[in-house]
Amino acid sequence: MTSSGQLKRKSFSEMKTAAVMQPYVFPYLGYFQLIAASDVFIFYDDVNFIKQGWINRNRILVQGKETMITFPCKKISSFSKINEVELLANDKPFRKILKSIEQSYSKSSQFQQVYPVIEEIFNHRGNTIADFAMSSITTIARFLGMNQKFLVSSRDFSSYEHFDRADRLIAMCQSLDCNRYINSIGGQDLYDRSYFKQSGIELQFLKPELKPYFQLNRSDFAPGMSIIDVLMNCSVKEVNKMLGGYELE
Repeated sequence: MTSSGQLKRKSFSEMKTAAVMQPYVFPYLGYFQLIAASDVFIFYDDVNFIKQGWINRNRILVQGKETMITFPCKKISSFSKINEVELLANDKPFRKILKSIEQSYSKSSQFQQVYPVIEEIFNHRGNTIADFAMSSITTIARFLGMNQKFLVSSRDFSSYEHFDRADRLIAMCQSLDCNRYINSIGGQDLYDRSYFKQSGIELQFLKPELKPYFQLNRSDFAPGMSIIDVLMNCSVKEVNKMLGGYELE
């Protein structure tokens, strides 16, 4: 069942909503839709690093072809917390990614407006992959005019670190006086609505809608690209319209 903003117990205007997600570098549009659906967004940076996931890599289009960009890190391990993984920002592969973005999108309609934002993120990258990923998200969110409050789990909720997964999310919501928690659609098998409801929290799942947009050097649409691709090809007004393209289940 989907929701258009009206819940059984309370109207949308009465809800204060939290969302929690691991920090990913330049994530896809659906990540920003999750931010847009929340009042408070929490970066889950003190959970285990996911190898071969989206924490330190994403996809852009290079000459129209889907290409994975991977940001180099030191001693990647699934036993390390995301905020413990060092970013190798001075290595040639890191600098090469920025050059690849510049060359790949230099003829895109929004390049002149967007590239300085991307360049700023690369120049203020921090020391860890968590720092860099969070910077990529918050800087782009500001560029789009988003006004959500951003918090960091290791800094703002460290006392809940040893709670079970669902209990920690509930504790975060309660500490913020949030009565709704929105999770990405992939969490449907992880969390029980009734368990959250016992604590007075409405649990919903966000299903992103990724409508086609013009992509340089493509005859067919490649969905799920990094937000970089969206920004380079769509105006801020168009992207903001896309941010509302989701369903809550």
